[in-house]
Amino acid sequence: MTYGYALAANISPEMALARLFTTPEVQASWFADSFLAQVSLAQIEQILQEITAILGEYQSVEASGDQYLLIFEQGTVPTRIVLNTFGQITGLLFEPPQIAALDLDSLQTEFTALPGEASLLILKDDIALANVNVDQPLAVGSTFKLLILQALQQQIDAGQHSWEEILRLQDVYRSLPSGRLQDWPTDTPLTLQSLATLMISESDNTATDHLLALVGRENVEALTQHNRPFLSTREFFILKDPQNQQLLNRYRQANERERRNLLTAMTDVPLPGVNIFNNGPLALDIEWFMSGQELCDAIATVADLPPMQVNPGLARPENWQRIAFKGGSEPGVENFTTDLTDADGHHYCIAATWNNPDGIDELKFSSLYRGALSLLSADL
Repeated sequence: MTYGYALAANISPEMALARLFTTPEVQASWFADSFLAQVSLAQIEQILQEITAILGEYQSVEASGDQYLLIFEQGTVPTRIVLNTFGQITGLLFEPPQIAALDLDSLQTEFTALPGEASLLILKDDIALANVNVDQPLAVGSTFKLLILQALQQQIDAGQHSWEEILRLQDVYRSLPSGRLQDWPTDTPLTLQSLATLMISESDNTATDHLLALVGRENVEALTQHNRPFLSTREFFILKDPQNQQLLNRYRQANERERRNLLTAMTDVPLPGVNIFNNGPLALDIEWFMSGQELCDAIATVADLPPMQVNPGLARPENWQRIAFKGGSEPGVENFTTDLTDADGHHYCIAATWNNPDGIDELKFSSLYRGALSLLSADL
């Protein structure tokens, strides 16, 4: 075994990456035990198969510092890899694939062909470069949080609140992840800017519900045509809980006034466990709905705010003067919305949404979105 490890230790990162895609069967001996304790061999094989299903046959690998670019027939995958002294993989990160030679027509064709419902809007200086189903409101997951930030900014501009104002965490607004504040103690003080930054950059649901309560549901509803009543994330999770099927049925059959009364009565209903989505999409009509145009309009109004400057999403900061991003997802729902400014001052927006009750191919969706970003960074 010592001799075998000595041979393996001579393997380069490029060789280790290449053999993942060129050897008929992935070997457990290529990975450190610590890595396999976190990611199973079956999961690794599934990821490799998904990449080749999208991009075709592996071609080569290029190194750039500690990063690598895997090149396939139909695109590339930025990758990071860490090897131990025995040449075993201890760290491996595949970024979303980028489909090569994508043009606007083929991009729109790809979105049109997605199963379920999908929309795509690409704007340059308010002129549409790509437009697929752009006026159709679709479920956008956490991207709705842009509307809460917009309402908060309006009230700060009107002198009703300030970014330095303190809120204390309350159990009534405690939600499920994503985020971290669901685990923080009751009465923890946080500024509005901290809450807004967590709501946008980490999609913290507990921060979101505190801010929604602060600005008022009705003031957020004034910013959207479709979402009445406008749900908190806590209400969203409770209505989707399979244990609350009767409550969901009542909500579906109710008119707007009756729905508002039901939401008020739900205050004491406990949150479900974090595993409610383990079996796939749930009640996709319980969501927040926005069209592509509404998404671009919403992000444009808040793009310059500090909470929008933390998480660039899928865009590469070196390609842009300014990036503002918000995404949202749940099983069956995916959205990415990015507002961008290039070095010449041109303003872009890419809003892409996919809804499918049979589930979302997240890798394919992110690959298409990266392809759109690549088109824009090539200066259309």
